[in-house]
Amino acid sequence: MEKHLILVKHSLPKIVENIPAREWRLSEEGQIRAHRLAERLSCYQPEVIVSSIEPKAQETAEIVARKNNLEFHIVEDLHEHDRSKTSYLSKDEFQASVRIFFENPNVLVFGSETADQCYTRFHQAVHSVLNTHGDKSIVIIAHGTVISLFVSRLTGISDLSLWNELGLPSFVVIDIQSGKLIERENIV
Repeated sequence: MEKHLILVKHSLPKIVENIPAREWRLSEEGQIRAHRLAERLSCYQPEVIVSSIEPKAQETAEIVARKNNLEFHIVEDLHEHDRSKTSYLSKDEFQASVRIFFENPNVLVFGSETADQCYTRFHQAVHSVLNTHGDKSIVIIAHGTVISLFVSRLTGISDLSLWNELGLPSFVVIDIQSGKLIERENIV
């Protein structure tokens, strides 16, 4: 049986402007979508569920793990691009900042990490999970920016385009052996 690496962008959070995004939890709609995500992912027969440290990712992972009768593990360094010291931005301001971030990967333009630093951290964390569980189908619940950087550098597709296309939640499926992108899907 083929083994897959499934990178999941967490489900829809409840946005609270005066709380850092890294602390947001799932909204009611986000919980409903996470259940749909869990149903959809079950066809891949996940064997390992891993989450970033952020609550919205952990809540998504818990729902996916429960549906598949698995426990989930929290792994450091799978978190989103560090924007913890950035105040809340409007949708347009946020999208413009992320575009500049992707266009200037080795320059600190937004948040506390460059795109290259963010990619390196996430890449190392993913490969640590693969080294531990590489003989299994793995679901990693993480975040849009880090997933886009990782998939872009693995496959050559545009990181900004992928980031713009990933919904809340969404996933990409990668064949572990070949590193090829097999599927991507948004859950609504």
